[in-house]
Formats: sequence, C-alpha cells, structure tokens
Amino acid sequence: MTELRHAFERHLILKRYSPKTNAAYMNAVESLAKHYWLPPDRLTDSQIQDYLYYLLKKRGLAWSTCNVHFSAIKCFYDDFLRKPTTVSIPPRPRQKQISIALSEEEVKKIIFSCTNLKHRALLLTVYSAGLRVSEVVNLEPVHIERSRKMIRIEQGKGRKDRYTLLSDQLLGTLEEYWRTYQPDKWIFFGRTKSKPMPIETAQQIYYNAKKKAGVTRGRGIHTLRHCFATHLLEHGTSCHIIKRLMGHQSIRTTARYLHISNETISKVVSPLDMLSQ
Repeated sequence: MTELRHAFERHLILKRYSPKTNAAYMNAVESLAKHYWLPPDRLTDSQIQDYLYYLLKKRGLAWSTCNVHFSAIKCFYDDFLRKPTTVSIPPRPRQKQISIALSEEEVKKIIFSCTNLKHRALLLTVYSAGLRVSEVVNLEPVHIERSRKMIRIEQGKGRKDRYTLLSDQLLGTLEEYWRTYQPDKWIFFGRTKSKPMPIETAQQIYYNAKKKAGVTRGRGIHTLRHCFATHLLEHGTSCHIIKRLMGHQSIRTTARYLHISNETISKVVSPLDMLSQ
C-alpha cells in the first residue's frame, strides 16, 4: 500500500495538479481503502459504487464533496492504474443559491469586533482586496506592492495570477501588524512563522468575530469576498473591473452580484417615473 501510495502521489505531481487537489485526491483514495480495509487496487467496481452511495446517502455528504471523491477515484483507476471503472454519481441537483452580502455597517462591526490585531488585519485584507481564504493565508510580504497600491495574487483559483486593491487603511494596519508580529515568509503565519495559517483557523477567526459582533446573516469568511464585490458594485464600479479584481474567468460569475445588490436595485428609476418627468 505504501509503494502504491507513493506512486499515485508521484503521478499527481507529474500531472501538475495543485497541492490542494493532490491532498484531496490522496485522502479520498485512502478513505476508500480504509472503508474496506483492502488495498484500493483490489476493489471491484461494485464495492467502489457502494462506497460512493454510502458517502452520498448514508453519510449525507454534499454533492460537491462526493464529486471530489468521485474525481479522485476516476483519476486513480482510469488514469493511474489504467483500469477504467463504470462507477458514477447522480447529476448535481439544480440549485440556484443567491450569495448573501452583508451591509457595510455589518462588515464594519465584524472586522472591528476583533481586539486581536492579527485577526483584524486578516479580515481587513480579505474584505478590502476581495480575497479567497486560500489566497489570504498564502500571502507573502513580496506580494504587497506599496508603491503601486496593489496586492499581487500568485496562482489563485485556476492557476491564474492577478492584481487587486491595496487600500490606504489596510496598508496602515499591515504596517502596524508588521511592527508588532514581525512575520517572516508568510504574512499570516500559523503556530510557527515557517508555516502559513491553516484555512480552518482563518475561518474560525471570522466565525468568532461574527458572533462577537452579533451578526447572524451570511456564511463563512467567503462572505467578506462577496461583500467586496457587492459594495464595489453599489458604489458604481463596473462589472468588468470587478471581474479582474476578483479573478473570475467569466463575466457571468461576476454578474451574480447584480442579483444580490439590493441597494443598486433600489436606485433604479421606474419607467413610469421617467414618463412623468
């Protein structure tokens, strides 16, 4: 099993998957093997299909999570072992969920409920630059381009580099944070300065701040990224500029924020009122 594991890990690296995908695929195949306590290359299609059913129906995992397991299994058997499987999972249910954007006042309450400078700086960075949580925990000092008032994001989602905003207020907070914590390789480090802050820790910082602020709407720390886009839209920034700042591949993704910007909707003048002018 150890040799097989190392060989599969090498296969994923050579396929140039991201480290996050590599870890997810390795864990998925390992979980499958532990479920039956058998090496994965000895399992039948029927056993694999039963396992996917177990994840979806018995454990009640989300379709997206099950799809990660399914993709890992297909990669392991079809691509790595060259033993194509016939396993499948049901098509994704059609769900249209509108992202929840908090008001500017709610965002302010959440961020400034943090008395810990490191936590406040983290949340300010996510909101003021519209970052994904994986992007903020992987920020390095070299990514902060003070002279250009920009933050460089390297290899974000889709392995794309981009630039986003560096606000004056955030720069001031980061300078204070730097003097206090003296970070090394990673701006927001974990237990030691040699490793970045775990994503789960960043999420928990947001949940704690949200609870302390008494804000009940919204979901995880990704909500601050939604608020970045929505609030820019409400202040008249074009969708095309927001698309570049967010790192979206398609303008359709950015256009979702048109549906959640209630303030923008409220400013639209009815054609009846136009006629009466």
